[in-house]
Amino acid sequence: MYPRHAWVEVDAAAIARNVRALASLTRQGTRFMAVVKADGYGHGAIPSARAALSAGAERLGVATLAEAVALREAGIGVPIHLLAEPPPEAAEAIVEHGLIPTVTTQAFAESLGRVAVSLGREIVYHLKVDTGMNRIGFRAEDVAEIVGQFSRVPGIKLEGVFTHFATADTPGDWEFDRQVERFALALDDLRDNSVRPALVHAANSAATIMHPATHFDMVRCGIAIYGLHPGEATRSGIALEPAMSVKGRVSLVKRIGLGDGVSYGFTWHASGPTTIATVPLGYADGLHRVLSNRMEVLIGGRRCRQVGRICMDQFMVEIPPGLRVSPGDEVVIAGAQGSEKILIDDLAAVAGTINYEIACGFALRLERRAV
Repeated sequence: MYPRHAWVEVDAAAIARNVRALASLTRQGTRFMAVVKADGYGHGAIPSARAALSAGAERLGVATLAEAVALREAGIGVPIHLLAEPPPEAAEAIVEHGLIPTVTTQAFAESLGRVAVSLGREIVYHLKVDTGMNRIGFRAEDVAEIVGQFSRVPGIKLEGVFTHFATADTPGDWEFDRQVERFALALDDLRDNSVRPALVHAANSAATIMHPATHFDMVRCGIAIYGLHPGEATRSGIALEPAMSVKGRVSLVKRIGLGDGVSYGFTWHASGPTTIATVPLGYADGLHRVLSNRMEVLIGGRRCRQVGRICMDQFMVEIPPGLRVSPGDEVVIAGAQGSEKILIDDLAAVAGTINYEIACGFALRLERRAV
């Protein structure tokens, strides 16, 4: 099979350096979980996990059972957390693969216990505390009672208690402070009932950078290990290296005349004789259609304007006067070329979304190449 002239480059060494930089913000002894869900935020879960582990990460976090099993089948033996509770029918696979599930319902706890007992195993779990995000988890005021109930379920054992912050990237946010307070009250209730979890964790990437008081026993870093900031407020707290570049090659170069339109709907017309280059990458590859006529790419070390609507599999670029372009020339959608650079954050800003979504989108069908 011939290679497609559109791909993603991932710098595993940059991921490792980001993990070390983030870990340096924590006190000695704080564990580090690298979150590699969504196929490593589009960077590739298995190489991202290996890079993070090589830099000192001790645990991995994923969203789904399939993501966890893929890591196990790749020979990765460290503790792997399912950060959301899966359906009860996933219990057998969780026990067989030695995964650490999140528990947020009585039904799942009982299902997990039954399977563990039937297989002669004991499975550790982490209890999710809802401190105000209202997504998943037990209410903070109910946690001590719930843990007491689960202690009577054979086959399962509490290892950790955790929560997730909604506004950790917003300096001075009172709702963040309120979440921290609720979590502290839940932990106090557990201690009052002689329950002391081995692992307490709450800090996502933003809290790891901005709120050291929330580091507890372990931090969970996702977007930041890939060199992308969770928000503008974290930029002054740490230097990160983007690990992803998105590139293609020019597939066709043509001259068009004054008034000629480009792409569906003719949303752009040439103001004079113009050179147009086509690149074989489109919205099915994660290049959002909303970026049409609003983004730039790099060719020959120069910024070139994308014109016309971005198609499912291709987009077109206006070549500025004086720049010679031929089929096969490299096009940088995100990354560096010469002295110029376009960031995933730049694309996100133009698209009106977050860098998380842009990075994950490029995993749709582009080959990932290690650099």
